[in-house]
Amino acid sequence: MRRAREERGLSQHALAEALMSLSNNYGVSRTEVARWERGKRVPGPYWRRWLSTVLGVPVDQLGAAARTTRALRAATAKPARTDVIAGEVIHG
Repeated sequence: MRRAREERGLSQHALAEALMSLSNNYGVSRTEVARWERGKRVPGPYWRRWLSTVLGVPVDQLGAAARTTRALRAATAKPARTDVIAGEVIHG
């Protein structure tokens, strides 16, 4: 996503503005775009449709990238910490 954005000469802020303008939905910000680019969050189908329009990337390509990101996050997720206090297991 970052590469497509930069190829179009857009800043993260400009991409967020374009998405808001096209969709009439003001629920996306530069911060959210940054999270998408870092893989901290994955844009859902609603935003992928608008990203496809703004960035000129096929929706199915964005969907494949979303699935890959989710799979990588699941594979590298840290296991939940388990503590034992006074003989009782406490999940944290």
